[in-house]
Amino acid sequence: MTKAARGLLYGVLAYMLWGLFPLFWPLLEPASPLEILACRIVFSLAVVAILLAARKQLGGLRRLDRRTLSRLCIAGVAIAVNWGAYIWGVNNAHVVETSLGYFINPLITIGLGVLVLRERLRGGQWLAVALGAVAVAILSFDYGRLPWLALLLAISFGTWNDTGASFCAKEAVTRCTSTGPPGKPRRFPATTTSIRTSQGRSVKT
Repeated sequence: MTKAARGLLYGVLAYMLWGLFPLFWPLLEPASPLEILACRIVFSLAVVAILLAARKQLGGLRRLDRRTLSRLCIAGVAIAVNWGAYIWGVNNAHVVETSLGYFINPLITIGLGVLVLRERLRGGQWLAVALGAVAVAILSFDYGRLPWLALLLAISFGTWNDTGASFCAKEAVTRCTSTGPPGKPRRFPATTTSIRTSQGRSVKT
């Protein structure tokens, strides 16, 4: 299986599991959305700590600078808002609106990429964005009111995505320039090396 096919498979499986969440959250009642969110944060922290310990990467936390910590805090707040809004929406019979939020999310992510990260889109990509925007406008109009929950989900997830992309880009550069012996950064040829982040953004070193 090629890397692209494996990535597509992982993506499909992830979204299938994500789609089952609306069946899971109501089973946790009478726990409130805030309680469910708190448990999810604590359990996620525990799992990540175990994984970092198993891979002997806990020491990397001490090397995080203030700017990186600030970005991670922003990302953490954004994803906490997103999780909380999603859980609240599912447990209060707003499943359709939450789904609309994740349909709007790619447009928010693309907008942040163009406006904040200065990325450029080709003609075909602009056409795809326009078709998506028209579809979102029609669905929102058909909904009968401003889908504030959907917008909150899309904006919070887009913010997390954008912040995470910047952090991943920085980490990619750091790893590529520090894989040599201690005190001797790895040397690259004179040609420019381009690193692709998970968001499709190029970082040149």
